[in-house]
Amino acid sequence: MPLIDVSIGSGRTPEQIRRLITELTEATHQAIGAPLANIRVIVREVDPNLWAAGGVTIAERQASTEGAET
Repeated sequence: MPLIDVSIGSGRTPEQIRRLITELTEATHQAIGAPLANIRVIVREVDPNLWAAGGVTIAERQASTEGAET
């Protein structure tokens, strides 16, 4: 039973999350032939203040990008 565990920054719409689940399930089915009913998908949304790369949070990156656009 394949288990796909995805962490993404929060802020996606329910429709986007649903599409992600559907496409990951389909891709797994196509790639390894697992029955659709046996494929599990967990989507974990992480607050942008709690996810960082290089010591800079996603929220900080977003704020600096938004500030550069104005």
